[in-house]
Amino acid sequence: MYASLFSFEPLHITLLSLLGFMALIQLIYYFRFYRRAAYKKAEKESIAGTTPPLSVIICARNESSNIESFLPSVLEQDYPSFEVLVVNDCSEDDTDMVLDRMQKRYPHLRVSTIQNDLHFSHSKKLPMLIGIKAAKNELLVFTDADCKPASDKWLAGVARGYNSGAEIVMGYGGYMPEKGLLNKYIRYETFFTGMQYLGMALAGRPYMGVGRNLAYRKTFFFNNGAFGPYNHVQSGDDDLFVNRTATRKNTYTLIGSELSTLSIPAKNMEAWLRQKRRHYTTAKYYRFADKFRLFMEPFSRVSYYGLLIFFLITLISWPVVAGIGLLRLLTRSIIFKKGSNTFNEHGLFFFSLIFDILQPLISAALYLTNRRQNRGNRSWK
Repeated sequence: MYASLFSFEPLHITLLSLLGFMALIQLIYYFRFYRRAAYKKAEKESIAGTTPPLSVIICARNESSNIESFLPSVLEQDYPSFEVLVVNDCSEDDTDMVLDRMQKRYPHLRVSTIQNDLHFSHSKKLPMLIGIKAAKNELLVFTDADCKPASDKWLAGVARGYNSGAEIVMGYGGYMPEKGLLNKYIRYETFFTGMQYLGMALAGRPYMGVGRNLAYRKTFFFNNGAFGPYNHVQSGDDDLFVNRTATRKNTYTLIGSELSTLSIPAKNMEAWLRQKRRHYTTAKYYRFADKFRLFMEPFSRVSYYGLLIFFLITLISWPVVAGIGLLRLLTRSIIFKKGSNTFNEHGLFFFSLIFDILQPLISAALYLTNRRQNRGNRSWK
């Protein structure tokens, strides 16, 4: 009986040890990083008497319908002193007319316009730079035209981050729930990534932020060389600046369902693939330690699942294997469920059991094939 439950073959012992080691790496990520984001208590009250003026910067290209739908939720924030600056970047729709109408209703809305030039193309960094220079206030806040705050307390939360003395305030930018498997995968991947970068920031290892919910000081931006050595990179207007300048002492994490933003997700596979491939162009510029941490998580996860499936099929030392698998599953489930409540991402748990296996494989395939894509595309959306 004893011999049938356990194998002492050198190869089996080596593989079992490797399974345990990969599971241990996974548990380290969950307890050291993801747990911090999932269990961080949401702060709902702003610090009394501290409401510094803010400048919200939004870059828009052919976003007239989104501006009409979502910009009011930014302009109507429950905050006493702020401006909203929209940089209309070469739009060919009726964005200018929509903004003109809205300026008559909202006096704190300002507009800067970039005219189209057939002989010159640019990335999103140019309208961002124009917006930053045009901002009246020192404290900047960034979001997108196809994005809305989850509540009217969003700017109050950003101000709390600034009041803590932070140079960078980073929050969670989720996607609106819709029907379909693609939407669930987009939301799962975004949620998992959010727990990762916010959890790492809470652990003193900030490495990125998302432009849908990001803030930093104007002087900090220029004192650190603006977009610096990565100005030529198509993407990276958000994550590369954070990766280059963020530290454990100058970063504040904005976590809470009221302090998130919600964006329109890609409607089809083609649009999602185009978006993902654009994002992957920045990863190679990350600091080495960040690249190592970001590599080890999916590598250990794929290795763990591969070894787990092997042992479950062969039933070799199955009591030990079952114990390792159960420990990892329970840890992941508890932290995932708590994180779902913290970030208001519901209805993903059962799908996530499959996505947890597939996500690193999909990401690796997209990253590797991204090198073959046309590098001449200058679109920033």
